[in-house]
This record gives sequence, C-alpha cells and structure tokens, in this order.
Amino acid sequence: MKRRKHYIPTTYFFLQSKVYLNIRSQISQHQLHQVALFEIFFLFFWRRGIGMDTCVIPLRHGGLSLVQTTDYIYPIVDDPYMMGRIACANVLSDLYAMGVTECDNMLMLLGVSNKMTDRERDKVIPLIIQGFKDAAEEAGTSVTGGQTVLNPWIVLGGVATTVCQPNEFIMPDNAVPGDVLVLTKPLGTQVAVAVHQWLDIPEKWNKIKLVVTQEDVELAYQEAMMNMARLNRTAAGLMHTFNAHAATDITGFGILGHAQNLAKQQRNEVSFVIHNLPVLAKMAAVSKACGNMFGLMHGTCPETSGGLLICLPREQAARFCAEIKSPKYGEGHQAWIIGIVEKGNRTARIIDKPRIIEVAPQVATQNVNPTPGATS
Repeated sequence: MKRRKHYIPTTYFFLQSKVYLNIRSQISQHQLHQVALFEIFFLFFWRRGIGMDTCVIPLRHGGLSLVQTTDYIYPIVDDPYMMGRIACANVLSDLYAMGVTECDNMLMLLGVSNKMTDRERDKVIPLIIQGFKDAAEEAGTSVTGGQTVLNPWIVLGGVATTVCQPNEFIMPDNAVPGDVLVLTKPLGTQVAVAVHQWLDIPEKWNKIKLVVTQEDVELAYQEAMMNMARLNRTAAGLMHTFNAHAATDITGFGILGHAQNLAKQQRNEVSFVIHNLPVLAKMAAVSKACGNMFGLMHGTCPETSGGLLICLPREQAARFCAEIKSPKYGEGHQAWIIGIVEKGNRTARIIDKPRIIEVAPQVATQNVNPTPGATS
C-alpha cells in the first residue's frame, strides 16, 4: 500500500480502534445508557440552562451564557495532519449541536504515546497540532493553550468555549409531533477505517473481498476521513434559519444511541422513528458480511466526528437539505431526511428494514488540504 511521507503507524491506533469496536459491539443498549448517565443527568436540569452536548451556564452579567464542551478521541486514520483536523472538528461538534456557530477560544489536549520513538514523535506530533490549529482557524477561532502529557496511547482532544446571547444557541428539547429528522453526514466511518486496516490482514480481508474491492475500500476511507474532518458549522447556522427544535451530534453511541438520548431530553411526549440510513458506499454490504460485528444496520455502530441529527419542522426539512448543498457553503455538505417525530414516550427506534441510502464518494471534489509536505 502507498503511504504518506509521515503517517501515524497503525501500532498506535489499530489496537485502540479494534478494542473500541469490540467493546461497543459487546455493550447492550441498556449498558450504553448507563455509561451515558451524565447525559441523562442533564434531563433533570434543562430548565436551569444545561444542554445535552455542552454545558450552558448563565453568567452573572448582561444576560449572557457560557457555552463550553470538552471531548477527546484516539487516532483512527494514519494521516497525522487529518487526524488533528478530525480531533478539532469532533470537539467543536458539541457546540454546533446547540446551534452555536461562533467559538471564542479552544484549548488542545494531547496525549503523546511513550512508546513512540523520538523520530516518530518529532514528525507526527507537529502535524497533528498543525491540523488541529488549521481546523480551529477554519472555524473562526484559535487555540490559545492546552495540556500535553506522556501516555501509553495517543489521545487527541480539546476544550471549546464561547459566550452567547440567548438567541445564539438552541436548547435540544423542543421537538414536537410532526417534526422531521435530518442527518448531515453519512454513517459508516468506523466500518470504513476498520476495513481499510484489513487490507493488510489477509484473514480479515478474505471475509469481505467478495462484497467490496480494494478501490471501494480506499474511496470509502478517504471519504470517511474528509467527512470526519468537515466542520458541522454550516449545519449549525442553518438550524437557526430553518427553525430547528432540537439536535445532537452523532459520535460514539451510534445513530440510535444518540437519537435515544435526544428523545429523552424532550419536553413534549414524543418518540423518534428512523426509516432511512445514509451510509458510505459499500459499507452496508461490508457490515452485513461481517454479521453483527459493527452494528451498522442496527444503529449502534460508533461514529467519529459524525453529522448533526436535527429535528426540523416538516415544511422546513426539504429546504434545509437543499440549502446545505449550496456552493456558497463550500463543497461536500450533504443532508438527508431519515425519519419522523411522532407522539410517544421519549424513545427512539429504527424500523425493521430501514432503507439504506448509498452515499457515493465525493473525495475528488473536496477541498480539505492533505498533510502539508506529504507525498504518496
């Protein structure tokens, strides 16, 4: 396989992502909700100004609120610059899920593996930091500090902070029956990065080679990497334009886990029903060939820096999906109507046979810069 000039060796992320997927595949939805008790805790305090994906703290002066979040991930792609961008986008997504479009400040949290050689560290870590910094600048903010530690694993994360007027954020608790569910990035990122690693593992590749080609895997991997690095800022802005009632970002608990957590937040007695699953091309077939390993068709497959799941008024949803594709926002933005909000008991489910929307690669037209100075 062709590799970039400087890349993160798979020894520093393959086992982590493998363990992550294995743990997720063995945890029941009940256990996931126990793990997510900190999110459900917010349910009891929403009227005191606490959001689901971020904290929203009223300040003492001027009717302003402090909106703040922190998050971290492990490396899942071998391009260190893109991994830095993905880590930054992942942190910012918690703000964007609240409809916040302006971030006042970011901190970077970096765990440097003590197993890296001096040469690996000196080449890889500056590229990760540069990717994080560039993504922050694209978001209109800057990284003013942070913390770096030696660690058994590489850990990438940060803190995003902003001060908002009340009309600059949208609390995630106002869905009503008749709303439509919209998703702004395709699912399947973890499947794509896992099978890309399998290209070097014959016993795993042999299990899926009848349903996917090496070219399919390479395209899905590149598409997943670009999607994970893309900011959800445009979608956050359009949440205001089209009167969104609630939203969350899709990450480690999968589309169903996050939909369930969002449903529990609602003031009204509603439930979410998901009919459509937009998935990176060929990844649904790969997931089926692997049995229940990924849980993609069941909505439990983890995503990294995924899209926003937004509750929109029915009459606004199609307009939102059309508007986000406008060239004025740059290339690559997409959105799909995936379900409905109906009267219910604050639950979420995926129908037995959801429609799979195969999302074709767009990597040839996207503008996220590759690693500076990298060569194939």
